[in-house]
Amino acid sequence: MEATLSHSTPSPVSLAPARKGRLWTGLVLGGLPALFLLFDGAMKLLLIAPVAEAMQRTGFPLETARPIGIILLACVVLYLVPRTAVLGAVLLTGYLGGAVVTHLRLGDPLFSHVLFPVYVGVLLWAGLYLRDERVRVIAPWTRPGALAP
Repeated sequence: MEATLSHSTPSPVSLAPARKGRLWTGLVLGGLPALFLLFDGAMKLLLIAPVAEAMQRTGFPLETARPIGIILLACVVLYLVPRTAVLGAVLLTGYLGGAVVTHLRLGDPLFSHVLFPVYVGVLLWAGLYLRDERVRVIAPWTRPGALAP
């Protein structure tokens, strides 16, 4: 009886460690910023003193803190659910873009404040790239000639 696997199909056993390592790395890379954003959203819901001070400093009315927190938490939940993770990442990218603009408008320091949301977004997408085959398939650097001028 002949083997049913072709020579171009790698053995599932040989791929298991690489996939498992990539999955765990992706979970950690995406999980850390997701935890940070969950914490941030929860603090906005609780309206603790530092949130009130930050809202005033950034020029947002205090009554917008809770809706912003709800939006943030909803986006993070979408990101954490595998089936909706790509939508969550896209929505969080928009949210983080708003944070970049807010810090830029205030004249905050570039690397510690303005670009911090960019760092968070890069970690979110890197984690998603490592754990989700759909993202790896559509990434421009995975298609031959896609980045060529």
